[in-house]
This record gives sequence, C-alpha cells and structure tokens, in this order.
Amino acid sequence: MSINDWFKQRENRRYTVSASTTADGLPDGIWRKCPDCNKTLYQGEVARSLSVCPHCGHHFELIARDRIAAVVDEGSFEEFDASVGSLDPLRFTTAKPYSGSLEKARSTTGLAEAAVVGRATISGHPSVVGALDFRFVGASMGSAVGEKIARAFELALAERRAVVLVIASGGARMQEGMLSLMQMAKTAAAVEKFAAAGLPYVSVLVNPTYGGVTASFAVLADVILAEPGALIGFAGPRLVEQTIRRSLPKGFQSAESLVDHGMVDEVVPRRELRDRIVAVLGYLTPESVSASAGGEA
Repeated sequence: MSINDWFKQRENRRYTVSASTTADGLPDGIWRKCPDCNKTLYQGEVARSLSVCPHCGHHFELIARDRIAAVVDEGSFEEFDASVGSLDPLRFTTAKPYSGSLEKARSTTGLAEAAVVGRATISGHPSVVGALDFRFVGASMGSAVGEKIARAFELALAERRAVVLVIASGGARMQEGMLSLMQMAKTAAAVEKFAAAGLPYVSVLVNPTYGGVTASFAVLADVILAEPGALIGFAGPRLVEQTIRRSLPKGFQSAESLVDHGMVDEVVPRRELRDRIVAVLGYLTPESVSASAGGEA
C-alpha cells in the first residue's frame, strides 16, 4: 500500500464525540495530547500523518494490522495461522487468572494472539510480514507467539520469501513459565536455519521492545531498523539501576543510543520506513528470488 493510499484510507474513517474522556480530560476519540510537545492534536490529523505528531515528530503506537498495512503493497497481505492462540497450561493466577487476561485481550483486540503474520509483497518483493500488537498482554511471547514466528520463518524458507517483522514486546510471557522461555531458543533456531539459506530478514523495533523477544529473534535480523524514540533492551532501566546501583546516562536504551553502540543499524522515521525496507530488500534479495518475482509479475 502506498503512503498516499494509506492516507486516503484513514481519511475515510469517521471520528465521533464520545461521552468518555481520556486521562488528559479530552473527549475520547476526537483529540489526544502529545506526550513530548504537550500539544492537543486532532485524531484525524494524527491518522493522516501515520500516527506521528505533526509538530514534534513523536511516534504514537500503532496496532499490528496498521503497521503491516503501512509497509506492504495494497491488497497483497494474506494472513495465516490467525486462529493460533495460547492456552493456560499452568492455570496461572495472581491478581487475576491468566485465562481471564487472554479472554480480555482477545475481546479488546479481535486477535487470537499478539502476533499477526502473513504473506505479502513489498514493492513486488515476495515476503512474509508480521507485527506484534502491544495491546495483547503487552505483546509478550508465549508459546503461541513463538510458534507463529517460527512458522513464519519456516514458510518463508519453503517459499523463498524475505521476512519483515515489526516488533514491540514486553518480553517473555511468564504466565506460561518454561514454555514461554523455550520460545527464545525455538525462534532463534528458526532464524538461523532461514539465514543459512541466504534469504533476507529485516526487523523493525518499535517502542517498547524488551526481554526475551529482544534476546532472541528481534536482534538476529540481517538489518535492524528502529523507530525514533523507541526504547529497546533486555531489562528495563529501573531494574538496571537497582542492580548496578548507579544512575543511567540520558537516552539509555533509546534507539538513537543503540545506533551509536552498534546494536541497531538505523533509526528510520515512520514515513520513510517502507521506502527503506524496499531498498534493503533490493540489496539483499538473492537474484533467483528476484527473477522469480519478476516472472510472476
């Protein structure tokens, strides 16, 4: 989908006044306040700018399907494994049962799990594209998310496609205990097998990306991009400070800082992301795959 078509699609959505209000006291569904520049923004204007503040460039959150739509060719995305979802093998309960959290997340998001994956083309490049939706239990990686990510790489390998993942996550889903931690090894092994075939993998890290997801498939890509201001790491800043008993430097774990330290290849504004991914795929896609894509076109 082109940027212009994405704008047109979002312009056609209607925003109505809601009786409820946000934490800022603004009518829900009409206005929102930018946390960086503190300006009050019209939702329609924010939507037209790919959910980026037109004044200061702050990148608001996006749901998984919108992230995918902003990257792929219009009408090319075909989701697979949409019904795969986690169970509650440990019958885990703290303040509330884990099964209840899953049920609420499914009702709120309309998703069976935090990961949305499917086939698509990106400027004609055959790809498997996915995104993690932070609304679903913090986009944490349980057994179902790990399974969907592993299957995505297996399918891409079988069909000689590139893989592009837009990743946000709070880390491993500890309500599933060891089953959750096993997904780190499983997804890493799937990436390793895929990489051995010489096919390209691009990851886009968005705010926030933490824990076991950062420690596995998120940072094993050939090219790692990140959105401006994204916080990326393993443990959160507060836990790190408590552990080392020292104050952290300004910008610690920000995408910009991680570029300076070599963990992220480039910080790319959302408006430029699709074009940058297209350029990367053009450089990394094997000639045999490019020739096949050209033949299909």
